[in-house]
Amino acid sequence: MHITTRLEFDAGHRIPCHKSQCRNLHGHRYAIEITLSGDIIQQEGASENGMVMDFSDVKAIARRAVVDIWDHAFLVYKDDHTVRSFLDTLPDHKTVVMNTVPTAENMAAEAFRILQVEYQDTYGNHLKLERVRLYETPNSWADALASGCTV
Repeated sequence: MHITTRLEFDAGHRIPCHKSQCRNLHGHRYAIEITLSGDIIQQEGASENGMVMDFSDVKAIARRAVVDIWDHAFLVYKDDHTVRSFLDTLPDHKTVVMNTVPTAENMAAEAFRILQVEYQDTYGNHLKLERVRLYETPNSWADALASGCTV
């Protein structure tokens, strides 16, 4: 069985060497979908009975591990020294330094890497992170898949 939940967050970024406008500072209303697979829990009296995992637990983990960190932050590539220097002049600015350029593809892969260790088989139902889908816009997204996610 597969289950999916969706969360949204706002963040700024730039793609330093982009040929067009994405090289400028800008932001997006991102959405992230987390898809898990596992057996349906059959444990009479358990809160999770009949579920793969409680959606509220899926969301709480994603919020803590990724969404709350990236939400209302500026995601900056570690080698984008000009922007990093500028952001350092802003007191108490929420900046997240990333090891890769913060494209939708790299962000999806990074979220997958982080969340893969967060969703353990705690219920004994073969729980597995299958996909992280990161929407940069309502019509454009990147999928990081268990079968081929490399960071």
